[in-house]
Amino acid sequence: MITSIPVVESSLTTPRVRKVPFDQPWEWLGAGWKDLWRAPAVSVPYGLLFVVMGYALVYLAITRFQYTLALTTGFLLAGPFLSMGLYDISRRLEAGKVPTLSLALTSWQHNTLPILLFGLLIGLLMIVWARLSALLFGLIVAGGSVTLDNSVTELFFSGSGLTFLVVFTLVGGVIAAIVFAISVVSIPMMLDRKTDFITAVLTSLTAVRVNLAPMVLWAALIVIFTGIGLITFYLGLAIALPLIGHASWHAYRDLVESDDIEQQPF
Repeated sequence: MITSIPVVESSLTTPRVRKVPFDQPWEWLGAGWKDLWRAPAVSVPYGLLFVVMGYALVYLAITRFQYTLALTTGFLLAGPFLSMGLYDISRRLEAGKVPTLSLALTSWQHNTLPILLFGLLIGLLMIVWARLSALLFGLIVAGGSVTLDNSVTELFFSGSGLTFLVVFTLVGGVIAAIVFAISVVSIPMMLDRKTDFITAVLTSLTAVRVNLAPMVLWAALIVIFTGIGLITFYLGLAIALPLIGHASWHAYRDLVESDDIEQQPF
């Protein structure tokens, strides 16, 4: 039996969120894998854009190590927003349309203002996180000049470095959880429907609240697959992130009912 919960209890017009089984994220991954190989000529090149971003982070590790950890995690925080084109590919496949890379890269135009507002929010969070991380690194670890060699040594082989890693992980985990909660269905929803920014975020928060266990599993799977992409010298991101992006579209379709909301034309 499927249970649906309104996003706003007193409203008859806001979306309703479905409760899903704990193992439903595996179904999303399976559907995402199918989408990936239904349109590999679009999905894989889109994924290669993430590889390029990864190598840009490698350059930062050489020139400005104090920003590397923050920008790497910030890159992951921005993943749901950067994956918007992958949602559009799955959306078009679902409707029997032919996806293209140009359409994927300009998919934000379907609902411009709410999507740009969300992008601005994510951008501000990344800037704050990058500056905060650099400040913590400077205060806790590097009192003097910062280079790649001495920073790695201080970070992993000193008490202050380990203290920084603990603080960094805890604060970053909180920020990541917040971003996940507000974005897990909001971005595909804004892409798919004529939905405002606030309604999309409230819907995402409700989806997480009523499906806490499945969403924890889904977040863990995202971290695992993204981690695999990172440890393969970023090359694995060309497959891992398209897989997650396509699966996220199916997560949205399972979690949010389609009634009472006008979908946007292609």
